[in-house]
Amino acid sequence: MNNCIFCKIAAGDIPAHIIYEDDVVISFVDLSQATTGHVLIIPKTHVQDIFDLSDELAGEVFKRVPRIARAIEKAFPTIIGLNVVNNNREGAGQSVFHSHIHLIPRYEDDDFEIKFIDHSETADHAQIAEKIKEALAL
Repeated sequence: MNNCIFCKIAAGDIPAHIIYEDDVVISFVDLSQATTGHVLIIPKTHVQDIFDLSDELAGEVFKRVPRIARAIEKAFPTIIGLNVVNNNREGAGQSVFHSHIHLIPRYEDDDFEIKFIDHSETADHAQIAEKIKEALAL
C-alpha cells in the first residue's frame, strides 16, 4: 500500500528502530512509548486489521510475540508485567490502518491504564455465547 507508514517501514523506505525482522514480520520501537520498551510487531504484508488477517498469517505473526516479549523482559528486568494490545478499527483506537500488535511493558509506577468495567450483573452471558457460537458455525 503506497501511503501506509508501516508498509514504508517494512520496505525500508523510512527509518525505524528495528528490534526484530524476518520474512513475515518486522518489530520496532513505538514512537509513542506508552512505557519504556513499548514495541510494535507488524506483518510485512499489508493487512488492515485482525478482521482481514488470514488464519495462517495471524498464526505466523502471533507466534513471534512470546520471543519478543521475553527479549523486552530481559532488556528491562524491572518490568512487573506486559500488555499485549491489538486495536482494530477506529472505534477501538486503531490509528494506523496496518495490523499491528503493541507490546507494552508495565512498571511499578507507570501511568498507562487499560480499564475494564464489570457488566457481569447486566450481561446475558448465555445469549452472548450463543450468538458467537452461531456466527462461528457459518
